[in-house]
Amino acid sequence: MSTGDQTDMFGRLKSLLPLGWFGDDNPVRDALLWGYAQALSWGFTLYLYAKDQTRIKTATDSWLDLIGLDFFGNNLLRLSGQLDASYRNRILINIFRERATRHGMDQVLFDLTGRHPLIIEPAKPDDCGCLGRTLGLGVAGPLGSTSCPYQAFVTAYRPSGNGAANWPGIATNWFGLSQTSALLPVSQLFSDVSDDDIVAAIEATKMYGSTVWYRITN
Repeated sequence: MSTGDQTDMFGRLKSLLPLGWFGDDNPVRDALLWGYAQALSWGFTLYLYAKDQTRIKTATDSWLDLIGLDFFGNNLLRLSGQLDASYRNRILINIFRERATRHGMDQVLFDLTGRHPLIIEPAKPDDCGCLGRTLGLGVAGPLGSTSCPYQAFVTAYRPSGNGAANWPGIATNWFGLSQTSALLPVSQLFSDVSDDDIVAAIEATKMYGSTVWYRITN
């Protein structure tokens, strides 16, 4: 017997009856109580299911799809054949995704395509050995204008199967999910990614106050 099952409900109902109204052995009474207990048990199960759908970490089925639509519209739909655990993982990763940083842009493009982008910041000596000056594209002068917005150049690579084993959607230790619970075939991981998806990812995570010039290649 567990809380809320038919046996539990039967015992609860029977305990509410006044002593002395029925004998110890009354099959008609017990038959009626078993019927009521079944209905109450179904209602309790429905209550538990509805309660689970109010939290992302416990939501399932089409309710998890509704949560994805609420947060991301049509930009983060469930993949074909994707399990609840894997889709929940994707939703949580994107809700808490790092934005407005170079690392955030690198990570979102890797998550989306399975390949790290090439990012070059002209104002970062580690990238091109310059003196920390921003480039003024279209501005006369060898060093450009110091008032030009901060810029970065990004080469994003179209999806491939490479690196799929490290894709966060199937990685271990993400929000307590095991690798097997979130596993998808490699052929499904990046099949729906378009160039527009890549551009949107760059725009959503680009460094704060920066102008990003990008190209998408194979």
